[in-house]
This record gives sequence, structure tokens and C-alpha cells, in this order.
Amino acid sequence: MTRPVDTSRPASVKEWRLNLYLSEHDPDTTARIVLDTGDNVLESCAEARRSPYDPDVPEIGDELAAGRALIALGRALMRAASGDIEAVGAPEATSSAPLWTSGE
Repeated sequence: MTRPVDTSRPASVKEWRLNLYLSEHDPDTTARIVLDTGDNVLESCAEARRSPYDPDVPEIGDELAAGRALIALGRALMRAASGDIEAVGAPEATSSAPLWTSGE
């Protein structure tokens, strides 16, 4: 049986702002992401470099650099959450796959 919706408690809605900046200086493309959560600001950067033997297709560099920066940002968020979990004394759930490498 479905329970009635509790209308006495307002829904919790948050908005995080993410800005992605791309700059191209052939053969390099750089992506910089700034995430503003309202409480914290996280940044990540990544690059893509076109081989001199590859055709000049700027969209590919944009996609690679942005994708790499988004992955780095996701890993930074996971590290932040892990630190917050540890700070409140809660046991962290274990994952079968590493979420980041020691070099990041």
C-alpha cells in the first residue's frame, strides 16, 4: 500500500553551479571546471593534445579535455565526501574499484 505524501515537510532542493571553460592553443585544449555548491568551491583542470598526425577537429579536443576534467572533478567530490564521512565518525562503505589513483 502506498503511504500518503507528507506535505508538512518541504522538499529539499539544492542548486550547484558548474562552469566549464575551454581554451584552445593548437595543438592543446585545456578545460577548467569550477563547481560552486554554495558551501564549497571545487576546481579541476585537464588537457588534451592533438597529435601532429591527426586531423584538426577542435570538437574532439574539447570533448577529451572536458571529459577528463569532469572525471577529475568527480574524484575530487568523492575524496571530499570520504573526508566528511571520516570527520563525522561514520564507517565508509568499501568499493571494489578504486575511485582515484594515488597520483591525483
